Amino acid sequence: MSGSIVYLCPGQGSQAVGMGVAWGEASPAAQEVIGEADEVLGALDAAAGRRLSQVCASGPADVINRTDISQPALFTVGIACQRALAQRGAPPTIRAAAGLSLGEYTALCIAGAFSFADGLRLVALRGRLMQQAAESSRGGMVALIGADEASAQALCDECGQGEPLVCANFNAPGQIVISCAAAACERAAAAAPSRGLRSAKLAVAGAFHSPLMAPAAEGMAAALRAVELQPLKCEVWSNVTARPHDPTDPELLRKLLVQQLTSPVRWSQSCAALLAGLSAEPERAALAELAPGAVLKGLMRRIDRSWETPSHDQPSDPITSAPPA
Repeated sequence: MSGSIVYLCPGQGSQAVGMGVAWGEASPAAQEVIGEADEVLGALDAAAGRRLSQVCASGPADVINRTDISQPALFTVGIACQRALAQRGAPPTIRAAAGLSLGEYTALCIAGAFSFADGLRLVALRGRLMQQAAESSRGGMVALIGADEASAQALCDECGQGEPLVCANFNAPGQIVISCAAAACERAAAAAPSRGLRSAKLAVAGAFHSPLMAPAAEGMAAALRAVELQPLKCEVWSNVTARPHDPTDPELLRKLLVQQLTSPVRWSQSCAALLAGLSAEPERAALAELAPGAVLKGLMRRIDRSWETPSHDQPSDPITSAPPA
């Protein structure tokens, strides 16, 4: 297959029991990635002595949904899917990669910033640090439907009442997640209807992408200093800036990955800018959401309906679709 491709890499929330199993069975490339993950991590579920492949295959859901488990599992399945797609004839030129929160590490691995093994160790540590930060603080997250940045920020300002409350995820137009102190999140959820907004409390371990993740950010800063980062081979979009990373500035990349833990994820803005750039090119790249799930496909429909975003949760899914005319 000729042409170029943009890989979209899912974040936490896309995990599910059974993820990656079909890809491992259908593709030697995917199975090699999953096998390497088992060797690198050893017993991921230490309490039961089970490896990543076993947790992905059989769960249970309450285990695979843990932040320290889901993050390395999502990273592994995403890379396994991408390498399987390449082996099966996906467009050979990778135009860009973008990932939602944890998925930014998947995108950076695809771009060659670090090896799969180094990326997996970073992601596994990130998951543990975020789980620990969540357990040591009383935080929460609330999704606001119908909000724009101004109305979400106004709600945070009103309901914080001396406690931190911030915008954490700009997922798509009209879908913003706020995060931080649990009591402030409760007040915001109660006040949202009076502002014409719908709200939903998220079943997450803690207040991700908020000041309560500062201890995790400190731990990741030290870990990232110990990993050699390579120049990026394709464009990778930063969650923090909603712009492509500088491909030749590893120190700035480290800084932004640390900031990502306490800063809002600007996924909607990143994708809108990415698609605007792709639309201006003579030969438009195709989009592909990596396994697992189809969360990003749904968000992309809200960001720009003129682009089709095939998801690749299963090997039977078509590799790509034609980009818009």
